[in-house]
Amino acid sequence: MTITSSTTALRAVEPALPDVDRDRAIAAAADLITALGRDLDTENLRETPRRLVDALLELTSPVEFSATTFPNSDGYDELVLVRDIPFQSLCEHHLLPFRGTATIGYLPGDRLLGLSKVARVLEYFSRDLQVQERLTRQVAEWFEREVQPRGVGVVLEAEHLCMTLRGVHAAGTSTVTSAFLGTLAQPGAHRRQFGLEVAP
Repeated sequence: MTITSSTTALRAVEPALPDVDRDRAIAAAADLITALGRDLDTENLRETPRRLVDALLELTSPVEFSATTFPNSDGYDELVLVRDIPFQSLCEHHLLPFRGTATIGYLPGDRLLGLSKVARVLEYFSRDLQVQERLTRQVAEWFEREVQPRGVGVVLEAEHLCMTLRGVHAAGTSTVTSAFLGTLAQPGAHRRQFGLEVAP
């Protein structure tokens, strides 16, 4: 796909979002809280089903944006690397958050992406019921498709509350996932800048 204009609408190339029945979701949340033995007639819990549903909708509703690109008129051919981008998402297995930081970089082709949009792409795909491995791949594939770089790399490091607050209670652990496409699929100096490889 060739980008011919200065902006590309992200939503136009992504699947449609699911239909949401907010009233039904609130009723289901009320049923769940009641089934857990809690009394929804108390002042503190009366509005909890609505609050829960609205919070989940906020966390799973991507924010549309236009991916502004610029001509690479100076022929910049080194790595564009953005580090320590904070992100959070919801684990689709337990509906508990996972959160951390990302390093995203690409070797430009004919276009450069506006720097703020690097974080916007990550935020867009984070606003869903996710697994970290898929999120990593989605961001990398978006860059490959929409920016058409010579190579792209995405590294996510996150704490999963489904692992640290429950189950094994492994506080302080983090999970690292990566996706490297194009030129960056091969080990080398550019890959080492992501911090996952040791120089020979």
